Amino acid sequence: MPSNTLPVMIAGAGPTGLAAALLLARRGVAVRIVDKAPAPSRTSKALAVNPRTQDLLEDSGVTGRMLAEGWAVRGATLHRPGHDDLAVPLSPLLDTDRSLLSLPQSRTEALLAEALQAQGVAVERGVKLDSLAQAGDAVDVGLVHPDGSVERTRAAILFGADGAHSTVRQALGLAFPGDELPEPWQLWDLRLATPLDPDRVHLMLLPDGFLFVLRVQGDLWRVIGNGAAPLSALPAGTVCGEVAWQSQFHIAHRVAERAGVGRVLLGGDAAHVHSPLGARGMNLGIEDAYVFADCAADALAGQRSRLLNYAQLRHPVHRQVVRRIEALTRLMRGQPAALRELRDALVPRLMHFGPARRQFLRVAGGLDHPVRTRC
Repeated sequence: MPSNTLPVMIAGAGPTGLAAALLLARRGVAVRIVDKAPAPSRTSKALAVNPRTQDLLEDSGVTGRMLAEGWAVRGATLHRPGHDDLAVPLSPLLDTDRSLLSLPQSRTEALLAEALQAQGVAVERGVKLDSLAQAGDAVDVGLVHPDGSVERTRAAILFGADGAHSTVRQALGLAFPGDELPEPWQLWDLRLATPLDPDRVHLMLLPDGFLFVLRVQGDLWRVIGNGAAPLSALPAGTVCGEVAWQSQFHIAHRVAERAGVGRVLLGGDAAHVHSPLGARGMNLGIEDAYVFADCAADALAGQRSRLLNYAQLRHPVHRQVVRRIEALTRLMRGQPAALRELRDALVPRLMHFGPARRQFLRVAGGLDHPVRTRC
């Protein structure tokens, strides 16, 4: 069967895979999307939808629904023990009239899945990509279904959006170099009665670490910290209520050695992982999906070199963004003591310094590089 009559196979139905499937389906490209999880995740790793993502999904109608459900983050406040708070406006961000939007990742995924369903494509749940082999003008794929049966099928192109432990990346034999911070980070989604401004993101420089606080919706807040007792560092007058979700994780910064090989390409956490500081993980993955859809559609129309273009375009972006987020995270985490002293002296000055503040806003907004779909 000619490759241009085969579907594009997408492994992974997180935001990256869903966005890629949606953008391809809207172009009239046949697509299958599989995910080994039997149901969508109810927890939300990501919270912020940045202006770049809103732009990329505008034509699909998803952005309008995001705006109807989420709320605009109006600013960031830096808190330091014994010092006045330092407030920085965020919305609208530089070079755009859009705001950083607070919306749980689970809702972003649901909205993408609903838009994809409207295009006639349903996620095949509980289906695990088990093997792949490139054969000339197609990719041979093995899929394991929930009943244990194995399907052998072919795809014109395979997009691995199957997470940090990507089966697709491992099958390609691609290294995932980088490193991991030694200390565990803790996360809570919990009800708070607090004097913190509900329309701002709060960054707290603590003697033993760092705390990030952002309202999810209503009185539900996300708290992330690496100190010994992060919740005890919340400001006086804060009362902690019901915990909706609690997790502990380690932060790693890694980039796949290549963003694809031949007809098999990588996006999202399969290609890059980093700390949540900067709110770039989900957003960078959706950006991958946008560029992939453009390159894949052209490749299926006869421009085979566009597959190579994707890897050439995205790998430098992955390295650049992860490098920036890693530097920010290592500065803000407050460990070791010598770096904490530098952080406490440097960060407030940078927040006052126009060019540094502008760069911070551009990183937070996903506006620190152009989205290129052609070399």
